[in-house]
Formats: sequence, structure tokens, C-alpha cells
Amino acid sequence: MQLNEYQELSARTANTHDNELANYGLGVTGEAGEVADIIKKTIFHGHDLDTDELRKELGDVLWYVSQIARVAGLTLEEIAGANIDKLMRRYPEGFSQEASKQREEGE
Repeated sequence: MQLNEYQELSARTANTHDNELANYGLGVTGEAGEVADIIKKTIFHGHDLDTDELRKELGDVLWYVSQIARVAGLTLEEIAGANIDKLMRRYPEGFSQEASKQREEGE
């Protein structure tokens, strides 16, 4: 599935209203917290990584991100492309600790 196709299909379950941006912004933070909780339990509580649950929660994060983008008039594909462009400029040879230390803030 392509990112823009996902964004279009997922929008059918969005509840459109005047406060969508706040709703989705708060929603993405809540779902990110659930992802963090899965990771915390894996690292600090000795649980096995529950990839089924992680998949569900990451899907919820993606849903909220896609709806924030929709409200802002952005597509997921343009967001992904801009992020890759930024990373290529920031780390043209790939990530390294040294490159991270050398880059200027705001890059």
C-alpha cells in the first residue's frame, strides 16, 4: 500500500469537526505513549516484545499522523520525501555519532 492511499482510506474513519487538529495531536501523543509502554515493559519488566500489540499501536500512531497531515493539507508521501531529503542532507554518508556532533543546530 502506498502512503497516500493509506491516508485517503484512513480518512474515512475520521470524525471531522472544528477541533480536529487538537483531537489528533492529543491522540498521537496518547498512542505514542502506548508504544513507549510496550518498549518499557520489554526492556525493564522482562516481557517478550509483543509485536502484534506493537503493530496495532504503531498503526494507531500512523492513523493520527495521517489525519494531522490531512487537516494541514499535507500528504504522507510529501512528508516522507521531505524527511528523507533532510536526512540525506544531514547525514549524506549515513548516521554516525561524529556526523551528529558536527552538524549545526537547525539542520
